[in-house]
Amino acid sequence: MARIYYSKDADLDVLKDRRVAVIGYGIQGRAQSLNLRDSGVDVVVAQKFKDDYFERAKADGMTIMDIPDAVKSADIVMMLIPDEVQKDVYDGEVAPHLKEGMVLDFAHGFNIHFKRIVPPEFVDVIMVAPKGPGALVRETYEAGNGVPALIAVHQDHTKKAKETALAIAKGLGATTRGVIETTFAEETETDLFGEQVTLCGGSSELIKASFDFLVKSGYQPEIAYFEVLHELKLIIDLVQKGGIEGMWSNVSNTAEYGGRTRGAKIIDPATEEAMAKILDDIRSGTFAKEWVAEYEAGMTELSRLREEAAKSEIETVGKAIRKMFK
Repeated sequence: MARIYYSKDADLDVLKDRRVAVIGYGIQGRAQSLNLRDSGVDVVVAQKFKDDYFERAKADGMTIMDIPDAVKSADIVMMLIPDEVQKDVYDGEVAPHLKEGMVLDFAHGFNIHFKRIVPPEFVDVIMVAPKGPGALVRETYEAGNGVPALIAVHQDHTKKAKETALAIAKGLGATTRGVIETTFAEETETDLFGEQVTLCGGSSELIKASFDFLVKSGYQPEIAYFEVLHELKLIIDLVQKGGIEGMWSNVSNTAEYGGRTRGAKIIDPATEEAMAKILDDIRSGTFAKEWVAEYEAGMTELSRLREEAAKSEIETVGKAIRKMFK
């Protein structure tokens, strides 16, 4: 079992007299910046453009600097911009200004694990990854606690990298709930696998396939939508609250028997073979290379997939159904 670190295991004074430059003020950037600032940490926001994010940081009363100046002034640099743009920003505006003993912090291991970013040996490289969206990271902090987080150390030049990671986690409020240590490789590979196989890819494809099958079998689209999409949230809430067995104990006996005896007919050995191929593509870097190439090509395939999905029957029906709940 993994060790779980709590507030007693982390010292916020580790961040005393150290400036944190947060690159990016999006979903995670804003939440982490505000939480650290409210925990007494010296935080500056590094923004490349005077866009909506800049205006929001300004409205929040954050100190804003351009990226090179922010890095020059900082002791800790938090890379909280999207994976696909990190390399260009790092190469052009971060790397030239790094000094010995500085800390590079990431919220996801993608660019380090796949060696798109290769930091110099004279800096610490850590990861602090809250396990919740930015809005929840901020909301729970303001309520006096936080969300759990993962930490990892990729490079420990100062021999104090883990202390810094725990201190940041504490400043975010994560140690009130618990912090688990991992590695960049484990976090990256399991995160991508979860997104592709279960959370985003697998679940959405199962929903769409179930919906299409019911409609082709003669059932009303609206009824199919309720049964395979709308009610899914109710089930997932039960799973999140009490685990899979907790869910089974809160549905009807009919649902439980049918689910326990028929589910494995859908998730069968062929599914495991597909999972193995997906994991192999992740571990080998094949997916990373494909995604980077897609981004560099202007995300044409992703745009096509988005446009195609937006026109599907399940999306059309869904818009009408969701209006019933407003």
